[in-house]
Amino acid sequence: MRNYEIFRNKKKFNSAFNYNIQKATEVKDMSEKIKSKEEQITKTSVEKFIENAVLIGSKPIITYIVATLTQFNKGNEKIVLKARGRAISRAVSVAEILEKKILPGQVKVGNISISTERVGEGEQARDVSTIEIVLERAK
Repeated sequence: MRNYEIFRNKKKFNSAFNYNIQKATEVKDMSEKIKSKEEQITKTSVEKFIENAVLIGSKPIITYIVATLTQFNKGNEKIVLKARGRAISRAVSVAEILEKKILPGQVKVGNISISTERVGEGEQARDVSTIEIVLERAK
């Protein structure tokens, strides 16, 4: 009698264990599907973001002017100049030079938004100012 109970309990344990493994596998499969969908969405969003954005850094101003002109020549109607920190003044210069000297009457400054980003982790975290300047082809 004792052996039969042990066998029956072992059988219950094995079936419960197999059930849990099956459910864990299903959850893992679902999480992988969700991750792949998130990656597809992120890649699409990033491609669209980069498509009409010029990220301003520490290179000479003419570099960003040429990059913006290239974007306009590709047929984009709106270009976003993005900069943060010390590069903000460079972004403003690029926008002003394009609007007033290189393409007067053909380009106008649309929306300008400023914000703050948290950069770094823990004790090294700090706030950095950011700016986005939308340049639009005048109609």
